[in-house]
Amino acid sequence: MSEKIWFRRFSKNLYSIAALMPLIDADLTDEPRPGIMLYSFATAQAEEVYREVSSARVDAVYVAGGPHPSAEPEEALRFFDYVVIGEGEETLPELIAVLKRGEEPGMVKGVAYKKDGQMKFTGPRAPVDLDLYPPFRRILAPVEISRGCPWRCAYCQTPRLCGSKMRHRSVPIILKYARLHKDIRFTSPNSLAYGSDGLSPKLDNVESLLRALAELKRPIYFGTFPSEVRPEFVSVQALELITKYCSNRVLNIGAQSGSPKVLKAICRSHDVEAVVTACQLCRDHGIEPLVDFIFGLPMETASDQQLSLELIEKIIAGGGSVRAHYFTPLPGTPLARTAPAPVADQVARELGKLALQGKLTGSWMAKGRTF
Repeated sequence: MSEKIWFRRFSKNLYSIAALMPLIDADLTDEPRPGIMLYSFATAQAEEVYREVSSARVDAVYVAGGPHPSAEPEEALRFFDYVVIGEGEETLPELIAVLKRGEEPGMVKGVAYKKDGQMKFTGPRAPVDLDLYPPFRRILAPVEISRGCPWRCAYCQTPRLCGSKMRHRSVPIILKYARLHKDIRFTSPNSLAYGSDGLSPKLDNVESLLRALAELKRPIYFGTFPSEVRPEFVSVQALELITKYCSNRVLNIGAQSGSPKVLKAICRSHDVEAVVTACQLCRDHGIEPLVDFIFGLPMETASDQQLSLELIEKIIAGGGSVRAHYFTPLPGTPLARTAPAPVADQVARELGKLALQGKLTGSWMAKGRTF
């Protein structure tokens, strides 16, 4: 078998690959090749990946990582030889070194593999120090400034995959990589939680970051895709920092539901009023709120969906916009084994009208269902 190492490239996994390429002497490929094949994928890509690996006819060792294999290692091992569980910065290079020596990875923490027909897990690895690892190489990606999340929302894999303790890259390290961008964008579970424990903001740390970045004389986009902010972190002071230092006049806010019952059930730990207040504060500062909602959560009734629709209409009437999603049960989360609730016909029709008006984007119904 060739010792050549390959990252399988998909449009949805480039950020993951970007973070691992500084650590591995590997090339990109759009198909399986002889050697060591590395895959990183989420649940939405799992079926396609499994089909590809099971039908491949090349002499390769297959290694899986990312959100879906980390949560479902036994499933992934039906198709893959090894699974890297959780963060890969330390585990993956160690695993590859062992494989090249022809040894078993029993001493490499964070790996699942099969032996004598049984899954073996080498044990969890401590969270990595982000400052020790570049956020990207070769593939230019948004700078990851924070990882981990203390809010254990029932639908979300982030705290299960990256831990409930928030970690941050330091300002000098962020600056080093931000210099490579013509305009500067970030990934974070909650941009306005930078430099904090994630439970309450430390805006002096946010300002220190933005002030340093402003010296680069490049456009800064903070709290926009591929990041967002929690509504209760939106404040007058936070918005003044964004309008002072940043180029974006849109702020991505995670609301998820307009139903108090649903917000409590999914452990969002904020109320509807926090969303309303955040949107009003944005408008007062010339910022457009772009607000995320999830439809089809398993405990959601038609009445709950109507409350979400009413909140969406209020946000749009005030000059905001909305991005809607249909609930996907993700492995490793408390809602992993639940079935999505149907979206009420009337709610679906009204969402469709808003989409036609250009006020709402996304996909809020099960696949194959149209109006």
